[in-house]
Amino acid sequence: MSGKVVLTYFNGRGKMESIRWLLAVAGVEFEEVNMTKHEEYVKLLSDGALMFEQVPLVEIDGMKLVQTKAILNYIAGKYNLYGNDLKERVMIDMYSEGVRDLMEMIMMLPFISPDAKKTKLEDIERKATSRYIPVFEKVLHVGTSVQVHYLVGYQLSCADVQLLEITLMLEEKFPTILSKFPVVKAFQGRMKSLPAIQKFLQPGSKRKPQPDDLYVKTVYEVFNFKH
Repeated sequence: MSGKVVLTYFNGRGKMESIRWLLAVAGVEFEEVNMTKHEEYVKLLSDGALMFEQVPLVEIDGMKLVQTKAILNYIAGKYNLYGNDLKERVMIDMYSEGVRDLMEMIMMLPFISPDAKKTKLEDIERKATSRYIPVFEKVLHVGTSVQVHYLVGYQLSCADVQLLEITLMLEEKFPTILSKFPVVKAFQGRMKSLPAIQKFLQPGSKRKPQPDDLYVKTVYEVFNFKH
């Protein structure tokens, strides 16, 4: 296998989007294989490429990696985005997993009925503003006037990247959601000014748009689900 990093998924966000974000921040070029047919998924299974019969699949350093958390941790560790010691890493993991909980609620929105979507959106907004964002508002604010630049230690980590990602996802659904969280909003602004992130946020980058009906249809077709 060549030195190329190859991502196999759908042409959409889903669980792969955080992996795209992290690779982009690390400055790693990658190629994508976008599944559109059930036969493509069946071939991956028959080739033994999917350990638990699930995507995302990331080919990197001669390995075929599955399971989102494992992939993110490997990339973070390889590119110095995973803290300096065990204590920093466990904090990074806690913050990242909290963010993932919230992300996964938003990821499921395209797959629920229109009738249920309004209630689910209300639930997401309530949990975001009462349970999740306040944690980060507090962590990023030290004393009366000092704001820290990163969630853990004194350097950028995968937790910072995922926090930025979720703030942008939330603002797509609730444009004013950060108005009561000025410290998180300031953090978002600092993160967006980093050159690698500026590049990833530009039109034409490998960042995916919000999922549409075609994305949902493709997921159902690839997995041969009925809906």
